[in-house]
Amino acid sequence: VGLLTDLPVTARRYGLSGLDEDVDSGRWIEADVTTPQGYGITVACVYVHAGNSDDPVKMAQKYRFLDTMLTRMGELRDEASRGGRQAVLCGDFNIAHTPLDIKNAKANIKHAGFLPAERAYVDRWLGEYEFVDVIRSLAGDIQGPYTWWSQRGRAFDSNVGWRIDYQFATPELAETARGFVIDKAPSYDARWSDHAPLTVTYDV
Repeated sequence: VGLLTDLPVTARRYGLSGLDEDVDSGRWIEADVTTPQGYGITVACVYVHAGNSDDPVKMAQKYRFLDTMLTRMGELRDEASRGGRQAVLCGDFNIAHTPLDIKNAKANIKHAGFLPAERAYVDRWLGEYEFVDVIRSLAGDIQGPYTWWSQRGRAFDSNVGWRIDYQFATPELAETARGFVIDKAPSYDARWSDHAPLTVTYDV
């Protein structure tokens, strides 16, 4: 994970406090930036490990990272609600939240990335922790739009995808979101990743 910005960076933080496991458990980078108008935002670039429902060790790592995320998300929520810096979490979270976020929901209910226990974390982020799923807010209750397609078979050509890349923002910042683009390659052979870049425009 990484962050690139042309805005002034006033602070940067690497990793989640209290989590010293191997990078397979997940990655987290934060930067505090300030817009020319003086608007302060904490931007976090996040990678949550994919996990493997057949590997208890991998799943334990994933859940431990998700549990540790909750502490930091609570701090970011509280800072924003007090009128301080707003926050946005960007990246590959490796969880499809609802059946709208995955093409074949029934076939994947026992697979990592769509397990009920994983999806419950997203429920908490949006409920208890008050973050907004910016893409879903902008797109509405439609199927997709997907950001990841398996390299196997014809998943890309048939648009059999998953929505596992997100931007989760605190409410005030989320309200300024004006649009998004998922830059899906025009053809399978033109891809440079199994993910498609996700861009959101905020009017701050």
